Amino acid sequence: MTSDRDRILKMIEAGQVSAQEAAQLLDALSSEQRSGDRVRARLVRVRVSDLSGGRLKANVTIPVGLINVGLRLGARLAPQLSGSAIEELLRSIEHGATGRLLEWQDLEEGERIELFVE
Repeated sequence: MTSDRDRILKMIEAGQVSAQEAAQLLDALSSEQRSGDRVRARLVRVRVSDLSGGRLKANVTIPVGLINVGLRLGARLAPQLSGSAIEELLRSIEHGATGRLLEWQDLEEGERIELFVE
């Protein structure tokens, strides 16, 4: 972005664009960067580790757009994570929550399941 910004400033200096046109270009660059940050930040990481030794068994990253399907499928596999808990989790994700949103221990399988939004 810095090189694009410098290029726009040089165009002003050379008289190729007006200050108003340059301001519009800089605004467009700024909004592109914010959009790109939002897209990058909207990934969900699911980490499964062994309870006894902490060994990582799975580490999967998926786009937020697929989390609805994934959580609903997970609810069928783990009925404890169904209903209002999933709805609340989905609302948190939709409202931009980041960090660890879920930590669940499956004692029967000896696994810890963590869900992060990055």
